[in-house]
Amino acid sequence: MSHRTGQGRSLSPWRPGQSAASPDAASSAASHDAPSALPRLCVVGLGKLGSPIAACLAAKGFTVVGVDTDPAKIDAIKQGKSPVFEPGLDEMLARTAGRLTATADLAAATHATDVTFIIVPTPSEADGGFSLRFALPACRTIGQALRSKETPHLVVMTSTVMPGATDGPLRQALEQSSGRRCGDGWGLCYSPEFVALGSVIRDFLSPDFLLIGQSDAASGDRLESILRQTVENKPAVARVDSVNAELTKLAVNTFVTTKITYANMIAEICHRLPGANVDQVTAALGLDTRIGAKYLRGAVGYGGPCFPRDNAALSSLARELGAQARLAEVVDQTNRHGVQRIADLVYSHLPSGPTRGRVAVLGLSYKPHTDVTEQSQGLLLARTLADAGLDVTVFDPAAMNNAKAVLHDAVKYAADLRQAVEAGDVVVAITPWEEFKTIEPTWLSRPASPRVLIDCWRYLDAAALSAVTNYVPLGIGPEAPAAEAIDRSLRVA
Repeated sequence: MSHRTGQGRSLSPWRPGQSAASPDAASSAASHDAPSALPRLCVVGLGKLGSPIAACLAAKGFTVVGVDTDPAKIDAIKQGKSPVFEPGLDEMLARTAGRLTATADLAAATHATDVTFIIVPTPSEADGGFSLRFALPACRTIGQALRSKETPHLVVMTSTVMPGATDGPLRQALEQSSGRRCGDGWGLCYSPEFVALGSVIRDFLSPDFLLIGQSDAASGDRLESILRQTVENKPAVARVDSVNAELTKLAVNTFVTTKITYANMIAEICHRLPGANVDQVTAALGLDTRIGAKYLRGAVGYGGPCFPRDNAALSSLARELGAQARLAEVVDQTNRHGVQRIADLVYSHLPSGPTRGRVAVLGLSYKPHTDVTEQSQGLLLARTLADAGLDVTVFDPAAMNNAKAVLHDAVKYAADLRQAVEAGDVVVAITPWEEFKTIEPTWLSRPASPRVLIDCWRYLDAAALSAVTNYVPLGIGPEAPAAEAIDRSLRVA
């Protein structure tokens, strides 16, 4: 892996509005009512991150050309419709005022714009690293367009990549296909977004900080200016070279997963300790400024498309370098144990008998407000229980179709929340969707044989549900013994 810092010649002064014109749709869209003070932007990849980011940029006044190989996504953007499931995206698209269009022609889009953001998939490899099989072809096409482009251009890698990738294979692809060295008419930055599906728009517009890995100061200045004009808060900015930005991206997410896992460890201890309450413990922990309250909820493991793989990628990098990353490895192992921990809790509450009881799993997306089931704790729990021979019914407000593609006929799919609840002897609320707060106590009521409700996030109406079920809040220990009993045991000792 190359750690070259990109000390090429500085780019010529940035002159917005001087991009080469092209007669195609991308070019005409990029010149449509383009504000003279703003650079024109290209967003490559209109998936779950690219579409919301393109919409946000266009809503803030930038003229944006989205690029994708999927005709359905291109057509949706052209029609002002969301091509992906993301809360608030339709509303954001409505605010773009004709400044956002889409095309499959990346070369034309590069010619028609001043800055290209690459937001393509970088799938995990078997060793934990990230593949560049989509990023490299994009860079080659961009580079070919830069070969004949007379105005300065900035290429921004936004997808998560391994440290050394931006200033290594990606820069090399751009240089070889353009016939120009980095700094000769074009610059290169690595700038990942710290966003979560379900809140991409909010997180993008109000980031905790901006991370810019720059090939040179002029490129960093240009990118920072664009981001400053887009965000709605005043975040700190970390400007470093690309390899340190790439490592920071992995380090941030690995630290967060460590914090989540630590809180879950405390929750497991609290669940077994009479009188213990994880919410009281973590609330006190969060008051220490060295720790902070974020990600200390104490519930189930992390999932999704970023946290698990970024943690694995840092471990992979350490192994490649001959360094140790045992903490990251243990965090990953502990997180994987979390599903079995919930499964064991379910087994302990199943009714006895030949049928072994029925289980309802509420929540299949890895978090609320998204349909993504990748590494979802709910989906993994449903599969674990089904593999154990249990009768499992599942429900999720958004992720049913994606879950069916994974679970197939191993489980039953409820038509609505009530049907799911009524199908279980043990009901597990594992993803904290707000919709689950609408569970009616009457759905759970079964006097002759009370159902068990496992509330993994302790966010349901405990008082109402305890009256009709065996309510089990994860992370809350059994009732503490009376003080007199404790005193007697001390005297005997």
